[in-house]
Amino acid sequence: MPEAGFGPDSKVREVLVRLGDKGRDLLKSHGYDVGEGFVDGLSQYQTLEHAARADRLRDLHRLLKELNTSQ
Repeated sequence: MPEAGFGPDSKVREVLVRLGDKGRDLLKSHGYDVGEGFVDGLSQYQTLEHAARADRLRDLHRLLKELNTSQ
């Protein structure tokens, strides 16, 4: 992933590391609730695109736009 922005191949963990609570809130507003930690340790390494295909995340295009304007 380029440092300049997030893309479909960005991992959930990258969003949380780079944006902290703002990233957590944006993910949650799109249906992906990471809670107080990852129950499944591998889910933090899931790409945003994979989460969207697995119906864990809504409106990937809009989420990416919001993530990239939050930096």
